[in-house]
Amino acid sequence: MSRYRFVLLLICVFALALIAGCSSDDSSSDEQAAVETKCDYADLQVYKDGYLTIATDSPAYPPYFEDNDPSNGKGFEGALAYAIADQMGFEKSGVEWTKVPFNASYAPGPKKFDFDLNQISITPAREKVVDFSVPYYTASQGVLVGKGSDLEGITSIDQLKDAVIGVQIGTTSLDAVNDEIQPDTAPKVFDNSNDVVSALKQGQVDAIVVDLPQAIYLRDAVVSGSSVVGQFDAPGGDQWGALLAKGSEMTPCVSQAIDELKADGTLEQITDRWMSEAANAPKLN
Repeated sequence: MSRYRFVLLLICVFALALIAGCSSDDSSSDEQAAVETKCDYADLQVYKDGYLTIATDSPAYPPYFEDNDPSNGKGFEGALAYAIADQMGFEKSGVEWTKVPFNASYAPGPKKFDFDLNQISITPAREKVVDFSVPYYTASQGVLVGKGSDLEGITSIDQLKDAVIGVQIGTTSLDAVNDEIQPDTAPKVFDNSNDVVSALKQGQVDAIVVDLPQAIYLRDAVVSGSSVVGQFDAPGGDQWGALLAKGSEMTPCVSQAIDELKADGTLEQITDRWMSEAANAPKLN
């Protein structure tokens, strides 16, 4: 082959590569545009025409809902539901609530709702049969003390340094105690959550550390007179997401709405209002 023909061949190869590259970019742009168009909320297929149907369990407990009435928009998930709906272009009157038991929400099969908000942790097993939005909450660690504790009224993690703390073995709470509090006395470690609670009731420990939602439940339903003296952030807390049917076209759109609430500070305001102030679980510095 002559040098002239070889040069022409190279020019052709480069030209084809350039065309292919442009086609690939255009395709990617088209795909991105398609995703964005898919989140034009007005075009979404909803469970009930003209309404956004949101599910949760019954009874609906505080601080996630108030007065067992999700439609009043009070409570952490009650307020969040209407904030998501607003981002998606639905008026409050365009939201309908339906009751779905917790365990039924992530069972395989069709769903009689658009999405479910019910403190549902995102787990690999559940993700096999349902969709989740991006997380809207990552559980903090809660510090629970008994009635009349000297730790009532603390404002910082440092004030827990001298405390004897109970915690369950193999949990993120144990890691949080060791990494964030670093108490002077090694925490007392128990095999299960019942033993942790018993230790607090019997005065074997000054405080216990568990995920904040569990601390709130223990305070309100299990350990009479106890209080959540504070909460603090630590890696590894459970993450909650809005649950949708597997393969739902609405999943990226609900995620987009939550991301927008994060970006403009609305989600943080809702979280602080209901998971700190209303929950009587102040943040520890």
